[in-house]
Amino acid sequence: MAKTVIGSFDNRQQAEAAVEALKARGVKEQEISLVSRREGGRDAGNGDPSFTNQSLSEGTAWGAGLGAGAGLLASAGALAIPGIGPLVAAGPLAATLSGAAAGGLAGGLVDWGIPEAEAREFENKVKQGKTLCAVRCEDAQVNDVAQVLRQHGAADVKTHPAAR
Repeated sequence: MAKTVIGSFDNRQQAEAAVEALKARGVKEQEISLVSRREGGRDAGNGDPSFTNQSLSEGTAWGAGLGAGAGLLASAGALAIPGIGPLVAAGPLAATLSGAAAGGLAGGLVDWGIPEAEAREFENKVKQGKTLCAVRCEDAQVNDVAQVLRQHGAADVKTHPAAR
């Protein structure tokens, strides 16, 4: 049975290092997703970022940076999620989020099998500037995936049955 392992990182560099380690251990990149608030831009320092300052090229640039190291550029892009603002997302969760804008990040995570209360907690972490990493994997990989996330600084690592 497929599982979703999820955790939050203080910064994208930690998350990107975890992605590299996961890939080195055989996790397929198409099963790894990253979500982070956009950094920079005119409104970055005032706590009220505006998506009007976000361009898809900024999201794609982050994805291209990931692509060089993590191979996730094919699905990277910028999204505007109500209540959160501009996000950059890479991996299969990005597609879920683009179709679930009304439900926000929490709604997209619920679609991935994360319980609603926990999904809201992770959404709040992203609002606070954390980077979220969610990995779909088979039962045999769950412990290894969770260990890699923790070793690279992930907090609140959780595992749930994946909704497919």
